[in-house]
Amino acid sequence: MNKKILIIDDDTSFSLMVSGYLAKNEMETTTAGSFYKAKSLIDKEYFDLILSDHRLPDGSGLDVLSYSKSKNPDIPVVLITAYSDIRVAVNAIKKGAYEYITKPVNATELLHIVQRALKSNSHSTSLSNDYIVSVGSQSKEMDEHIRLVAPTEVAVLIQGESGTGKEYVARRIHELSHHRQDPFVAVDCGALTTEIASSELFGHEKGSFTGAVDDKIGHFESVGKGTIFLDEVGNLSYNVQIKLLRAIQERRAHRVGSNKEFPIKARIIAASNDDLRQKAKEGGFREDLFHRLNEFTIHVPPLRNRSDELPTFINHFCNEAAKEFGKNIHGFSDEVMEVFQHYDWPGNLRELRNVVRRSVLLSKNEWIGIEAIPPEIAEPLSMQPSTLIKYTEAKEIAEKKLIEETLRKVKHNKSKAARLLGIDRKTLYNKLQKLNIDY
Repeated sequence: MNKKILIIDDDTSFSLMVSGYLAKNEMETTTAGSFYKAKSLIDKEYFDLILSDHRLPDGSGLDVLSYSKSKNPDIPVVLITAYSDIRVAVNAIKKGAYEYITKPVNATELLHIVQRALKSNSHSTSLSNDYIVSVGSQSKEMDEHIRLVAPTEVAVLIQGESGTGKEYVARRIHELSHHRQDPFVAVDCGALTTEIASSELFGHEKGSFTGAVDDKIGHFESVGKGTIFLDEVGNLSYNVQIKLLRAIQERRAHRVGSNKEFPIKARIIAASNDDLRQKAKEGGFREDLFHRLNEFTIHVPPLRNRSDELPTFINHFCNEAAKEFGKNIHGFSDEVMEVFQHYDWPGNLRELRNVVRRSVLLSKNEWIGIEAIPPEIAEPLSMQPSTLIKYTEAKEIAEKKLIEETLRKVKHNKSKAARLLGIDRKTLYNKLQKLNIDY
C-alpha cells in the first residue's frame, strides 16, 4: 500500500510540484493550503507523514506540529522553512518535528528525508552505530562518564541544548550496558499531551476513556528489561510526573483503566534541554522525581564550545552523506572549513548534519566549495578581513547588550539568565568574563 503524505502550503504551484514528485515515487499525496484545512483533513484521515510549510495564512508549521501530535504523536512531521527561520526550525525539532528542510527545496534531498521519516519508528529503534567518539577534550570526558555509568543500573539524566545529540548519548549508554540485547525505546515527552501521556507510558484497557477502542501496551511494559529513554522529560505534566515517580519508586505500574499491575524492569535514562535542577527548585518539576532521575548526570556541550571537534563531526557526516547519495566526495575546501569554524551553529549537531548533507548533495566537485554552502553561513566569507573584524566586534556588542538586558530582567539570577539565553551556566560565566560584563 502506498504511503499517504499530507502537504500543507499556501503556494499551490509548490504543493503541486512536490505532490507530483512524490507521486512519481509511489506515494499518495493530499494537499492543504491552510492550517484550518489541514486540521480538517487530519481529523478525518490517517497520514503516514505530514510535510508543512512554516508560514501559513492562518497559522504556522508549529501549529500543525502541535495539532498533529495531539491527535497522533507517532506521525512524523517535516517542516519546510526559509534560511532566515532556522531558529524556528530548531525550535520545531525541540517540540517534536522529525526534521526540517530549507527553501529552495532540492527534490533529491526532499525524497531522502521523506523516505527516512517514513521508515522511522518513534517508539522503538534499533541500536545505533552513529555515536561519534571524538578526540576533543569535552567529548573524551563525556565518553569516560558514559563508559563509567553504562554497566550500572543507575538512572542517568542527560542535559544539553536541542540538537546536541542527547539521544545518541542515551543509545551509547544502552549499547555498553547489560541491557544491550534488549529493546531501546525513545519516548518524546515533549510531544505527549497530558491526556495521552499516561496511555503512552503505561498503556490502557479498551474502553477506559473516549477513543480507547483497543487494549494498548505502554512503553514501560513493552520495553521489558531494555532501556527506556525519556527525552525532554521536563515537559511532562504534574499529574504524569506523579505517576512516573510512583512507578519508579515501586517498580510497578498499571495500565489506565486496569487494577492489574505489571513489573517495571527497564533501565531509565532521561534527558532535558532545560536546567532541570533549577526548574525543580522553582516548582516547575517535582524535586523528588528529579532526584530519582538524576542519580548520575551527563552534560552534552553545545557545538559552539567544541570547535576542536568540529572537523571530526564534519568528516563523519560528509562520509555518511557521500555514501548515502553515491557521490565521490573528498571533503570541504579550506575556505569552507574556515567559515564553519566561525559559525555559531545554533542548531548544534543536527544543524551541522543537515548543512553537510545538503552540501554533499549539491556539490558537483570532489571538494565541496563555498557555492554549495547555505547563504547565511557563507555570507561572512565575502567580507574583506577588515570588514570581518568589524562584523565580529558588532556581534560581540550585540551579544553583550543582550546578556546585560537579560540579567536585568531576571535580577541577575544567573541560572534564569542562562536558561533564557539558551546556554548553560558555565558558558554564561565565560561570556561574562570575555565581554567584561559586571555581575
